[in-house]
Amino acid sequence: MWMLFAVLSSIFAALTSILAKVGIEGVNSNLATAVRTVVVLIMAWGMVFLTGGQSGLSSIGKKSWIFLILSGLATGASWLCYYKALQMGDASKVVPIDKMSVVITLILAFVFLHESVTPKTVLGCVLIGAGTLLMVL
Repeated sequence: MWMLFAVLSSIFAALTSILAKVGIEGVNSNLATAVRTVVVLIMAWGMVFLTGGQSGLSSIGKKSWIFLILSGLATGASWLCYYKALQMGDASKVVPIDKMSVVITLILAFVFLHESVTPKTVLGCVLIGAGTLLMVL
């Protein structure tokens, strides 16, 4: 089931890039990010209430709060930079560079989360990096 959601995530991420590129034309990129964030906020809280997840709010521990807040700050910084780059550059070049986050995530997962390094993941990282360079050069 996780793979279905991962595939859907990639489809929605692709739509996000194309819709955003059209939507930010003539709009301040920070303002566009703020509008997008409000929509995501409403949608996320809507899903929480729709699924009854709000009851778990009080059980979130201090460590989880800290890391969720830091993750939110990283997401905000990513979105601000992404929208600015998308406004200034071609989507076909900005998006592949943005997706280099896959390689960076794998490296950070190996270093900080001590996830296993396999020849397959190393090869995948190299191919993603090489493919990104090929697309943007």
